[in-house]
Amino acid sequence: MDASLALAPIAFGVDTFGDVTLGADGAPLPHAQVLRHVVEQAELADRVGLACFGVGEHHRPDFAISAPEVLLAAIASRTTRIHLGSAVTVLSTDDPIRVFQRFSTLNAISNGRAEVILGRGSFTESFPLFGFDLNAYHVLFEEKLDLFARLLGNGPVQWEGRTRPQVDVAGVYPPIESGRLTTWVGVGGSPESVIRAARHQLPLTLAIIGGSATRFVPFADLYRRALSELGHAPLPVAVHSPGHVGETDEAAREALWPHYRDMMTRIGAERGWPPVSRAQFDREAGPDGALYVGAPETVAQKIAATIRTLGLARFDMKYSNGRLPHEACLRSIELYGTVVAPRVRELLASQVAVQ
Repeated sequence: MDASLALAPIAFGVDTFGDVTLGADGAPLPHAQVLRHVVEQAELADRVGLACFGVGEHHRPDFAISAPEVLLAAIASRTTRIHLGSAVTVLSTDDPIRVFQRFSTLNAISNGRAEVILGRGSFTESFPLFGFDLNAYHVLFEEKLDLFARLLGNGPVQWEGRTRPQVDVAGVYPPIESGRLTTWVGVGGSPESVIRAARHQLPLTLAIIGGSATRFVPFADLYRRALSELGHAPLPVAVHSPGHVGETDEAAREALWPHYRDMMTRIGAERGWPPVSRAQFDREAGPDGALYVGAPETVAQKIAATIRTLGLARFDMKYSNGRLPHEACLRSIELYGTVVAPRVRELLASQVAVQ
């Protein structure tokens, strides 16, 4: 990684899908209680100095968040400095103008703290729910992202495509008060999606949920090369990965394992994957896997290595994992903000000093 990237300030965030967790009696909590817990988790993330809090949109029983902007508006009223965003907004099955208006409203009431990550999502429940053809998966995202990018100019918008009526308006309201809405494109590993983000001059978030971060070096390199070839200035790259911080490596792994196992096995059954094994979990939790789980020092060393490898400007940890209890999520956020993030900065600074 270029030394100038290491010298740039690194932002640390946390994400959640509002995973439905267990109560003290061992039964799943009501979705309403899970949502109230997410607000509490966001308040803690703000207090411990984290830069960003993201909530993912889903439409299924194991995740409680289906209306990210509504939840983020509630969080905005209870926090003061943390940036509030989606992780991700499924643009393919929404209206770009309505998405922009909702996040512009959030940006206004939070005094400029709103941001959005646009993606196609890894689940498809929203397609039949909102009446979209799954066969149009690619063209829906392509056209809607193109329209959304035009909205970021805060002025007249002219657009025509195949997936919705043409747009020819003097403006979309409310406009962003100052600057433009911070907008990222979330990518799971498609070169076409990487080039699309560069073409629209939008920052890139890589969702790394399995395997080594080194597998994504070609995507980060492709993104930066595409920006350069298109004549655009460099833009930040971020990573979203699951993790859990505990007091010790063993305690963190033992706390996470049963919930990770059940979550991945449940999703795998829907997609034709075999049940996840403890050996697979331990491999993902090791130095070359996508799980950032362990004691603060272990997690910090692994995050620092990922930042160096990919030249990141931001690292977001998905702290909620299946039915991991609310109290464990709170402790993980606290350790991540107060111990892990400062330690990663120390590690990166020491590398630069050696160079």
